[in-house]
Amino acid sequence: MPEALRAGYATAGTDTGHRGGGEFALGHPERVVDFAYRAVHEVAIQSKTLLKAFYDQSARYSYFNSCSGGGRQALMEAQRYPEDFDAIIAGAPANPQISLHAGNVARSVDILRDPEGFVPREKIVNVLAPAIMRACDAVDGVKDNLISNPMACKFDPSVMQCKSGDRPNCLTPRQVATVKRNYAAARTSKGELVFPGTSYGTGGAPSAMTGGSAPSDLPLDTFRYLGHQDRNWDWRKFDLDVDLALARKNAGFIDAGADLTAFKARGGKLLMYHGWADPLIEPEGSVVYYESVLAATGPGQDNWIRLFMVPGMGHCTGGNGPTNADWIGAMEKWREAGAAPDSILASGSLSGRPVARPLCRYPQLATYKGKGDVYRAESFVCKK
Repeated sequence: MPEALRAGYATAGTDTGHRGGGEFALGHPERVVDFAYRAVHEVAIQSKTLLKAFYDQSARYSYFNSCSGGGRQALMEAQRYPEDFDAIIAGAPANPQISLHAGNVARSVDILRDPEGFVPREKIVNVLAPAIMRACDAVDGVKDNLISNPMACKFDPSVMQCKSGDRPNCLTPRQVATVKRNYAAARTSKGELVFPGTSYGTGGAPSAMTGGSAPSDLPLDTFRYLGHQDRNWDWRKFDLDVDLALARKNAGFIDAGADLTAFKARGGKLLMYHGWADPLIEPEGSVVYYESVLAATGPGQDNWIRLFMVPGMGHCTGGNGPTNADWIGAMEKWREAGAAPDSILASGSLSGRPVARPLCRYPQLATYKGKGDVYRAESFVCKK
């Protein structure tokens, strides 16, 4: 909001009627509806009314820009209320939220069952992360300490297994199993994808691999308060098939669907982005959602929806690499001037040095031309 305000926009936001964790939902289904979709819609309507009264004219354009839970709200607006916004920027969307949290809890429960498999943070930072970087770094044509395409990496944690015992520079067999579980997708007993696993390239970010006494509260709340509606529900009884179905039955309307034909029909533009090094929301989830939209509407939808995956970016912002991009400026040019973004210039710091590179619309990848300074954007080209 401050960024947009400095650019001359009138801005508005909402806490969707609650603060803190998920206990607000206990016994209050109307608050869950507010959280899911109603609050953002009402704020959009009332904000436009206030603006018209104050300026004595209607807004020329109305944009939505948010990330994480706000990214889910962005997709929900495009689906449920296509008339609210002319264009939408959806960063690292926590969507479908129930599936995201189910995958997170399932992964954590599996890992917490075996304390002998916990991986000390020192091993994650000094052993695992460098091994992943060595295996995945050069996919874009250059070794530069940046993983640009984790989905193409074939890293096998077994190569790090100790020949015997436990040493600081290798993983025990049970630690290898923990690492494999952390990066694996969550699937139902029938093999259906629930949510992708952790992306290669999150480095030493905190994760369930280091252990703990329970899964994180945020994903647990989905099943405590939306699924079982019981603050004392025991997470140790979590069953992926059963609890996923129960939460979807009680609050499936929280998840934004892939049918955005009404938003497309009125000329809306949807710009999605997600950092490949996001440790909180598995980045491949945005790829899955984007492809589900194409499956629902058909191929060749670049005139209204585009996805940009950002190498090195953490959760919504920051990280190692070119992670700073003018999303609002790109959206303005697209919606107001018809200049669809094939690439967006990003800047940042890579291994302590200033760097600039193009962010390419998915599925294209910023690929090294084979010559030139790897810290300069002109040394890279977008291609599949």
